[in-house]
Amino acid sequence: MSNPRHVVCPHCLAVNRVPPDRLGEGPKCGQCHRPLFDGKPHEVSGAAFQKHISRNDIPVVVDFWAEWCGPCRMMAPELERATAALGSDARVLKLNTEAEQDVAARLGIRSIPTLVMFANGREIARQSGAMRAADIERWVRGHAPAE
Repeated sequence: MSNPRHVVCPHCLAVNRVPPDRLGEGPKCGQCHRPLFDGKPHEVSGAAFQKHISRNDIPVVVDFWAEWCGPCRMMAPELERATAALGSDARVLKLNTEAEQDVAARLGIRSIPTLVMFANGREIARQSGAMRAADIERWVRGHAPAE
């Protein structure tokens, strides 16, 4: 059996150890008992963002957006569909650049919406502009590190 994957709970931020072959079986958080993957992108603060990118052993995809951004609002339902299709293959988060300006500035987010993929705490891919669900899913799968 291969090493368990660390998966941060999107609800309580507890770090869970999940065997790789069980990731797709609807694992629940050992602390809050809610699903680790519920098919929805989760809105995060700067601190939660940092924990997700530093502690998850699965790819983390972050949608940098703002409430006033028309293309961001148009892409939101597409991101939800893509998140549902990705299942446990990636953690999908949303970070409001207006509320978390320091994070956006530190990462050099210059336009929104921008998707950024992280693996092992490092940025590995970036894509700016609104995308359809199939394109988001293809982008994530195409840039995700191989197991």
